[in-house]
Amino acid sequence: MFNKFSDCMTLSPFQLSLDSWTQRVRMHAERISPFADSFLKRRSLGFTHAVHDFLFTYYSFSPQKLKQWVPSFEEDLTISDNFRKDYPWLNDYWFQLNGNVLSLNQNRIHENTKGLAKFVANLCQNVLQQPPRFGCFGLHEWAMVYKLSPETIRHKKHRLRLSQEELVTFVESQTICCSHYDAFRFFTDEARPLNTLNPTLETRQEMEQGGCLHANMDLYKWSTKLWPWIGSDFIAKTFFLAVQGRELDMRASPYDLLEEGYAPLCIETEEGRKQYQNEQQQLAERASSLRSELLAFCERFLLLKSHKHFSPQSRHVETLIYL
Repeated sequence: MFNKFSDCMTLSPFQLSLDSWTQRVRMHAERISPFADSFLKRRSLGFTHAVHDFLFTYYSFSPQKLKQWVPSFEEDLTISDNFRKDYPWLNDYWFQLNGNVLSLNQNRIHENTKGLAKFVANLCQNVLQQPPRFGCFGLHEWAMVYKLSPETIRHKKHRLRLSQEELVTFVESQTICCSHYDAFRFFTDEARPLNTLNPTLETRQEMEQGGCLHANMDLYKWSTKLWPWIGSDFIAKTFFLAVQGRELDMRASPYDLLEEGYAPLCIETEEGRKQYQNEQQQLAERASSLRSELLAFCERFLLLKSHKHFSPQSRHVETLIYL
């Protein structure tokens, strides 16, 4: 378990010039807005997107927060009163102003946030120490519709590429080895016994591994739960990794998503499984680098003092994460 650091130090932040950080704000908004704004527009009109909505519904970070760039705790911003008016979110609870320097207020660090950072550090460390596995072929999406009636299928506006009989035959011909709790818990009742593993919330630390598409997408989840301290630059990197992972996930699913612009990756064929494995490995390489970066952030963050103590004795740290 992670126990390397104690609450004992203050780190000197890097000061960003006005031109430097305002350019970051613009670039961040240009990259994120197409996803966040499209989701908000769809939601207002009652429309859905089978691939991208997941990034804003399953993951709980708000589109507005995602769009609004903030520095990390390791960065100070040179600012003037006029610019503070232009970026109102930099005036909220989390920030402090000292002359013309704006920074995150480290007096706002809660004890339970430090507990979360320790949990994330442990998880990253454990995953990095285990060899990644690339033999699941994305079968979790198939296990989520295995033997379901058409009216109970999650994305029922999209037809399945195979008949239910063909889907059942294919699933039963494969070895399901899903190690990710949050994927496994959505398996149908009939599919759960087919999994060779039994991931649970309590065994997440031991079972997650770096080949898993969902474990790698979840780097976005863990980074957003460390907002604002981790800053928007890193959150954006994990968001786009999650976009890539989600698109691969759904291309390899049994759904026909051609109308959404996604050609199927047919894992029911040997060629398709090889292609999936290749793309899975590429994504895992990107994720490994980000996971190391997230671990290093947590290590530095845990050097800071926490000032608000909130530690409900009856709640496991990860239970707090899901609130």
